[in-house]
Amino acid sequence: MPSSETPLAALQRQLSSGQHEAAIATADVIIASNRRTFAAWLGRGRANLNLGWVADADRDAEEALRLAPSDPQAGLLRAQLDQRLGRIDAAVDRLRRMASAPGATATEAAILLTEVLHFAHRRAELAALVSAGGPWSSDPRALLALARVQARERPDDAIDSLRRIAAAASGPVLHRIAGFELVQLLDRLGRHREAFDLASSLHAETTPPYDIDGLELRVREQLDLLARGTPWFTPRADPVKGVAMVVGLPRSGTTLLEQMLDRHPAICGIGEYEGIDRLGHAAVSTGRWPRGLGVMRPEVAAQVQAAYVAPLSRLRRPGATWTFDKTLGAWLWLPAVACFLPGAACLRVERDPRDTAISMFLSFFNPRWYGWMSSIPNIMRVIELERALVPRALGALGIPHESMRYEDLVADPSSHARRCLDRMGLPMDDAVLAPEGNARAVYTLSHEQVRRPINAASIGRWRNYAWAFE
Repeated sequence: MPSSETPLAALQRQLSSGQHEAAIATADVIIASNRRTFAAWLGRGRANLNLGWVADADRDAEEALRLAPSDPQAGLLRAQLDQRLGRIDAAVDRLRRMASAPGATATEAAILLTEVLHFAHRRAELAALVSAGGPWSSDPRALLALARVQARERPDDAIDSLRRIAAAASGPVLHRIAGFELVQLLDRLGRHREAFDLASSLHAETTPPYDIDGLELRVREQLDLLARGTPWFTPRADPVKGVAMVVGLPRSGTTLLEQMLDRHPAICGIGEYEGIDRLGHAAVSTGRWPRGLGVMRPEVAAQVQAAYVAPLSRLRRPGATWTFDKTLGAWLWLPAVACFLPGAACLRVERDPRDTAISMFLSFFNPRWYGWMSSIPNIMRVIELERALVPRALGALGIPHESMRYEDLVADPSSHARRCLDRMGLPMDDAVLAPEGNARAVYTLSHEQVRRPINAASIGRWRNYAWAFE
């Protein structure tokens, strides 16, 4: 920070330049000096949200609105978090008020409202909002909302709209989002070669270099330790209660399982909670990962555990005694789970690797985190690594778990749901067999599929792209 720069100016600079962790540190200094500094809480909340640390951002937004209840930026942050946390009615009500009010945030509120309505499958409301128009409709992002409305009834018009967005987008994010929505639409229309070629082009244009060899080294290090067949450490923290998480790769059926279990009154699905990555990185920062976990000091382990467990009370809905974490990174951190979260239940899902691979390749993922999805060979390589590591880790580390194939889950959802509930010590509830009735919005690529009754429609999808596996 330049010597003449104030802490608040430094905070704004860090937020603008994407230095989110630095912004949190700066905000913490300001708050320690004066807890009533609204801009510090707001900036901290924005930084936490950008890092995906939703529980922390939720607390920050709450404090910011307590200090300035009518501030539009705080209101927008609150709506974004309500969206992420499944409080859809609250998000929609707030955004409607903000979108119709004068001020610079009206357009941002309207654009975010289209996102919430789209992912919540409130299609009639989305169509009405787009039809009504208004000043927000001149924003380049509004064309994406129009294309989403068109895709249901006028797919040819949607294709034209998405092509225009992708061609005119001033930044890579909108270009990539519009491009992959077009890929999905072409796939749905049976134009498979066009979909594949467009996905290939988007990956080449927008995916930065990814160190897949480094990822393999991480897996190989764990496999070497697991080769002895017994744990090289004992749990370093006390057992946890009411914690379950999925273990599986993206597009393998994890969202379906979460939406099923979230229908149980005792289970709250918390989406792709960032806690497991923070848990893993905390383990690395101790300098004991992974070989030295056995000499981790218990007080350090307790702190690492608390960083995962403490936010759950904010994310868990009233009445639920279990949280179900649909994180996609747990498969790389299973020794950390065994060490810091003993007693957590892991629910393993795998799917035909070809269906998994083609679904990943044709979908929008953050290219920074999932750069290995830019080619079918790289995807298959990661699938092989995951399948080599996970069964050995779950068994050798003594992690309570259930394993299932997506195809079997779809064919016999009752027995597999019962196994999962038995593992959690919960009675069967037939509501879990109707995930399409879940009112909580899904912000994953499976949001369309899980709003239909359990079905096998996506099984064998890879055959439309058989040439990709030759």
